[in-house]
Amino acid sequence: LAPMAKALQDNFGIVEGLMTTIHAYTGDQMILDGPHRKGDLRRARAGAANIVPNSTGAAKAIGLVIPELNGKLDGSAQRVPTPTGSVTELVAVLEKNVTVDEVNAAMKAASNESYGYT
Repeated sequence: LAPMAKALQDNFGIVEGLMTTIHAYTGDQMILDGPHRKGDLRRARAGAANIVPNSTGAAKAIGLVIPELNGKLDGSAQRVPTPTGSVTELVAVLEKNVTVDEVNAAMKAASNESYGYT
């Protein structure tokens, strides 16, 4: 999330945004449907057999990493029935009008060997 948000903020300015992480089920989830130790009925569903909506602190924590984005992002998570993998989607209202090519160029310019660009 942070690399995408930083590239958008630095190049175009973010007014507000909504992010969704879609990732593999976690060790906190049940193997079979049953009671969850924290009483969370969503996480009581079998992780390998259900898509489980959940909360995430990533959008709020972005303000700790990029202070100018504090309070501008919100988000949610979807845990999906796969043992590995994740994707983060960021939808943002920007301070200026931009084209797809401008956004792609900003992302490519901000990428490095750690993140790559495809």
